[in-house]
Amino acid sequence: MSSNNLDQLYRQVIMDHYKTPRNKGTLEENHITIDMNNPTCGDRIHLTLKVEDGKVADAKFDGEGCSISMASASMMTQAVKGKDVDTALQLSNIFSDMMLGKDYDDSIDLGDIEALQGVSQFPARIKCATLAWKAMERGVQSGEES
Repeated sequence: MSSNNLDQLYRQVIMDHYKTPRNKGTLEENHITIDMNNPTCGDRIHLTLKVEDGKVADAKFDGEGCSISMASASMMTQAVKGKDVDTALQLSNIFSDMMLGKDYDDSIDLGDIEALQGVSQFPARIKCATLAWKAMERGVQSGEES
């Protein structure tokens, strides 16, 4: 597949998550709440996580921001739901490396998340893409302490 076609496919995946976000909303009970924002461009995320028995049992997000931040939040909640905390943190590290243009462990299937790899070419947008992931890291780490 040519890089133009791949870019187009990735844009479609990002716009699909932006227009039809997965796991949008708020968990009602027994959850961890994390609010974070990116003052550079005004992205805000309200993430609720349910961590049980070392697993991310459920994840929902709400907020507002650019298509990249909201699509990334949608993809992140899909990726970590049902995973154990260590795997969720590992995915976050892989995503961070991908955003920074570093070599990353591509043995793990990232699914739709790979559509965001082009963001690494736009340094000002990296914080948009990583906001939800940073919120999830903070949430699962606080969940492990309680």
